[in-house]
Amino acid sequence: MLKGKTAIITGATAGIGRGIAKTFAKNGASIALIGTNKERAQKVLEECESLKSDENQKFNVYLVDVSNTEEVKSTLDQVLTDFGTVDILINNAGIVRDTLLMKMSEEDFDGVLAVNLKSVYNTCKALVRAFMKQKKGKIVNITSVVGLTGNAGQCNYAASKAGVIGFTKSLAKEVASRNINVNCVAPGYTATEMTDKLSDDVKNSILKSVPMKKMGSTDDIANACLFLSSDQSDYITGQTLTVDGGMVM
Repeated sequence: MLKGKTAIITGATAGIGRGIAKTFAKNGASIALIGTNKERAQKVLEECESLKSDENQKFNVYLVDVSNTEEVKSTLDQVLTDFGTVDILINNAGIVRDTLLMKMSEEDFDGVLAVNLKSVYNTCKALVRAFMKQKKGKIVNITSVVGLTGNAGQCNYAASKAGVIGFTKSLAKEVASRNINVNCVAPGYTATEMTDKLSDDVKNSILKSVPMKKMGSTDDIANACLFLSSDQSDYITGQTLTVDGGMVM
């Protein structure tokens, strides 16, 4: 579905980002893998190489602090030089620093917004001119169902993810006439290395809020991103696709 396309994926070294990278590699995309952990990035790079379906596919790793505007701009300029063009941007980088607001430090609030929301500004700002010039492009921003519903102990995270949705809708309106699609995917509870550490009691409590009574997989999220990055979604923009087993209806 992505043969001949080049994608940038932030937060590509673990969890959902890793799942997206592997799915895109299997579907023919060349990928610029953005992360901060060199060892994990190398592992994902090797996985992508083993999954590629076309000898012309290319994979590179870039270690970047996505909250740093100048660092992102220089890196994405380098990606454009290395790959020649970029067709798809997946903004997946994110962190959590959960606690009740009365205990939340300014550092924990600012840090989450910087990585989860400002990074979306940084990458989109760095690429939008190139997308407008080529009159095509797909941007998929990973938000969360928490950005739609809120969640106790996650004022910073919920604010950042709600901000991603508002940013997405606004940018979609700005660039729609240039054939650029901007959408969100909002995962619900998804089985990753992070959720694997939860106790059975916590997992059972979570599943009570999911009508399908199961957690999603990284493949579920990756397949939604695949659809929104492919030609099959050319008439879809400004939307938030929840992939949550029915949590938010």
